[in-house]
Amino acid sequence: MGIVKTPAKAKLFCGIIYFDEEVKLKSFVVLKKRLGKIDLTSNVITFDFSSYYNTEMGKSLKRFWISFEKLISVDMLAEIKVFTNFIENSFALDGKRRINIDPGYVNLANIVLATTKNYSHRIYVSCGIYAEVTMMYRKGGFTRFPWTYPDYLSETAREFFLKVRSCLMKQLKEN
Repeated sequence: MGIVKTPAKAKLFCGIIYFDEEVKLKSFVVLKKRLGKIDLTSNVITFDFSSYYNTEMGKSLKRFWISFEKLISVDMLAEIKVFTNFIENSFALDGKRRINIDPGYVNLANIVLATTKNYSHRIYVSCGIYAEVTMMYRKGGFTRFPWTYPDYLSETAREFFLKVRSCLMKQLKEN
């Protein structure tokens, strides 16, 4: 019989897609107030991997990722996704989002994203939120799955998530 254990804490991150710099900065204030200090930020890249958001947000979209200093319990992911949806809605204009904030976490084994959309490879966690293992760590890097979003395969994303994982390792050793 296996022994029930609490999983190790994970490093919270948010993937952000936006077009309005002012909305981005205002959302940072709200994120930091609830989730704490941002410790890592990726380079900003053009979001031209998909046209999914174009109708709602426009075509000149930017994409980047941030991580937070404080580690989280992985069972907090659904609650955090509900919170980031609230932020998105609070900055919406005429029912259209001006920023997309998708939380997830990095643990030593993988990258997990939160989503409101069910699909065959997603597992319901709570509060109307599903979790998806988006990439797994193997042989010194993150490897993809058939459902991995193309922007997560970019060099910018790969560099960022390796830094996040390295930071997580250091934080886990210190605690």
